[in-house]
Amino acid sequence: MLNKMTKLLVGGMFCLSLVACKSKQTTVSAPDRMMYQPIKVMTPKRPAGQTDVVNLVTPKLETVRVGFIGLGMRGPGAVQRFTHIPGAKVTALCDIRPERVEKTQAILEKAGQSRVPAYSGSEDAWKALCERDDIDLVYIVTDWKTHVPMALYAMEKGKHVAIEVPGAMTMDEIWALIDMAEKKRLHCMMLENCVYDYFELTSLNMAQKGVFGEIIHAEGSYIHALDDFWKAYWNNWRLDYNAKNRGDVYPTHGMGPACQALDIHRGDKMNYLVSFDTKPFKGKQLYEKLTGKNGDNFQNGDHTMTMIKTEKGKTMQIQHNVMTPRPYSRMYQLTGTKGFANKYPTQGYTVEPENISKDDVPNHENLNSHGFVPEDVKKALMKKYKHRIHVELEEKAKQVGGHGGMDFIMDYRLVYCLRNGLPLDMDVYDLAEWSCLVPLSKLSLENGSAPVEIPDFTRGAWNKVQKYRHAFAD
Repeated sequence: MLNKMTKLLVGGMFCLSLVACKSKQTTVSAPDRMMYQPIKVMTPKRPAGQTDVVNLVTPKLETVRVGFIGLGMRGPGAVQRFTHIPGAKVTALCDIRPERVEKTQAILEKAGQSRVPAYSGSEDAWKALCERDDIDLVYIVTDWKTHVPMALYAMEKGKHVAIEVPGAMTMDEIWALIDMAEKKRLHCMMLENCVYDYFELTSLNMAQKGVFGEIIHAEGSYIHALDDFWKAYWNNWRLDYNAKNRGDVYPTHGMGPACQALDIHRGDKMNYLVSFDTKPFKGKQLYEKLTGKNGDNFQNGDHTMTMIKTEKGKTMQIQHNVMTPRPYSRMYQLTGTKGFANKYPTQGYTVEPENISKDDVPNHENLNSHGFVPEDVKKALMKKYKHRIHVELEEKAKQVGGHGGMDFIMDYRLVYCLRNGLPLDMDVYDLAEWSCLVPLSKLSLENGSAPVEIPDFTRGAWNKVQKYRHAFAD
């Protein structure tokens, strides 16, 4: 009996030792050590003979000759803006519907410019525009699904491209754009206008000047109830895409300002993401109401949230909601070690008193770390740190318009950089990083909100440039 009890005691101690060992093996001692590895996402090998296009510069263009594809909701406004940009010339127009081309020709005539060659009537009409010899830049303002085929063909024909958001919707499309841009040594830019918003660009300048200390977390979103707009999309393409696809299908308005503030692929890189979503409570009802079809298989959740971790241990949060009634918001927050910026719903800053000069702002001694600075201090900060781009362009931008002027600034900067042989404010890797939430958030959601690896789209060049900065000719 004693022998049996001894064996049980020894066996029990052995089992406890195994539990202890196992526990020790799974303990996470370092803050960034992961118990579960992210879902691996393939990074294709760079084709032989190609190199990265980080900080790409191309020969100066005295005049930037532009052909526009897509003249629906956004295209005519873009054409109108280009008539106000020095050194830009509209040389061709294309839309599948001839009447839209005619309306846009009228914009040119009103601006005192001549009518230009036009292409319409078929789904392939845009190819002839891309083949023209008098075009330097193809400006693509079509539905999401046609962005990449058009951009690839235009680059194949030797043209720079600017693509409306999102630039690409799948990983295959993203890598195709990168490879073509690297192969042809051409600019491939996504038309993300929100990085030129007055508050965002001023806050970025403040961050770059160290006002907030080190930026450790950034937030962004696209929260915009589209009830008044769904019927305006040609052939119902946008609602149809939401019906067929889960995930954050429109992430770039939030991603752009956040990534610039965190110097993504300019000293840091995104490593992995985790996404969550609600069920499509309203989406299903809306789809049935607008289409008359059964919405039981509607895919896109009413609200989607994505968290991102970077190589340097920083974080991002991106949200998407185009269904439920909420005030418009791009979220936009920057959290730093010495300060904070917030645009929605209340615009304001929090700054540690010792991190700014008493000569720069009033009431310096009354600042604290747990509330927004007073309105007069906020105005003083925004005046002092107004970005050079806004100093030079703000008045003209407000006159020309386009989402309060940020669209004009976006177009002006594109032409300015092409004319001066400078790196663009946004490159093909920005396009890839800001668009990749479309396929990667879907992958996370379809695997129970599992972490998903975010590829290094530069394939090793993410640390080649230190700190994000705009380029200027002087």
